[in-house]
Amino acid sequence: MVLIMVLSTMMISLSASGAKVTYEYYIIGDPSDSDATPSPGLLLAGGSTDVAEAMEWMIKKSGGGDFVVLRCAGTDAYNPWIYKQLAEPGELNSCETIIFLEPESCEDPVLIGRIVNAEALFIAGGDQWNYVSMWKGTPVEAAIHSVRDKGAPIGGTSAGLAILGEFVFSAENDTVESDDALRNPYNRRVCLEKGFLDMPDMDGKITDSHFVARDRMGRLVTFLARIVQDGWATEARGIGIDEETALGVDPDGTVTLFGACKDGTAVAYFLRTNGEPDSCEPKTPLTYKGISVFKMTIGAKFNLATWQGDYGTSYSLSAVEGVLASTQSDGSIY
Repeated sequence: MVLIMVLSTMMISLSASGAKVTYEYYIIGDPSDSDATPSPGLLLAGGSTDVAEAMEWMIKKSGGGDFVVLRCAGTDAYNPWIYKQLAEPGELNSCETIIFLEPESCEDPVLIGRIVNAEALFIAGGDQWNYVSMWKGTPVEAAIHSVRDKGAPIGGTSAGLAILGEFVFSAENDTVESDDALRNPYNRRVCLEKGFLDMPDMDGKITDSHFVARDRMGRLVTFLARIVQDGWATEARGIGIDEETALGVDPDGTVTLFGACKDGTAVAYFLRTNGEPDSCEPKTPLTYKGISVFKMTIGAKFNLATWQGDYGTSYSLSAVEGVLASTQSDGSIY
């Protein structure tokens, strides 16, 4: 039996009575808790168009259980797409979306229970500062970790991707462009966080999405420089994922690249620092030499645990007085 529950009637009633609406909850499928056994995995998605093949990878890893989507804005559009279009009949017990609108909702035991019971958990796009400011240090954070601990797959796209690394570009002061970050690595918009989510194989790492489409190589290099300069790590690693691209990471660190691009241009970049920045100071253009890059496209291999790749493109990047230079023959930073 398929049940669809939408709480719009309740929200209208609460608003009319003067009570504040703190969350929205939607479910399609069976609302009873599944006893399915999931298998672990991490899905890192670069934003824009969701990659169906990657989401199907997560569905299979759910073991037929409950697939839960978390967000702080938006709609329940993932529910019918995942449950009716991507999953085979009976392949999922349910698909649920929880939209956290106010901090109070992060303490709601019913919502926390729905997260804890998930056999797959996906964090949608939006504004990652909402996620950091609303969820960090709350039962939501603990519930996400409990899903990890049971060995269920966890994924995120765009803003949802941003919070999956040990280090996070929080966007507390809005986004930052690459040129602005390189010109001043302590620009007020270069806001970094640590001590939030702890995901498998993501220690020492920071992620960025919409990577080539929005020219974010320069800002990722700046983020890495700041992490090392500020003493958060002696070596930092960055993962830049382009739009219409997703990475499925298995427990041994093996990365599978999925692409929705019809022209086959799905791409991800893996950056690693080499020592301390040459110059990383406020109001001074960044100089940071010898950052290694592995470019992964369809057919390439990479392992997140060993940080080793094959059949891709390896090169080095340097920021010199706020300008990126590459060792590639054509000088391309991508």
